[in-house]
Amino acid sequence: MNKNIKKQKLTTTFDEFMKDPKQKEKFDKEYNNFLIKEFLLEAMNENHISVRKLSEKSGVSTSIIQNIRSDKIANITINTLTSLMISLGYRMTFEKINNPKY
Repeated sequence: MNKNIKKQKLTTTFDEFMKDPKQKEKFDKEYNNFLIKEFLLEAMNENHISVRKLSEKSGVSTSIIQNIRSDKIANITINTLTSLMISLGYRMTFEKINNPKY
């Protein structure tokens, strides 16, 4: 391999996409919903709990839980998320960030 060849930094299509502030904001919002969904699925699996049982424990309707699981819900209230997480044995915490995105 030739040592004189300069390393070029390749820009991916994702990098280009994320340069657009509107696209980045949209991605960040959708990614947060994806993370909540995946966390809920994993926590339910870990606890061996069905949608119906989680609904009974949390007081959150089965349809809301199903909508979260299937990415059909865009906005989840803090109360809903807190009820679900406590029922699954988790606690939510908030952390100050230096550069807020929104």
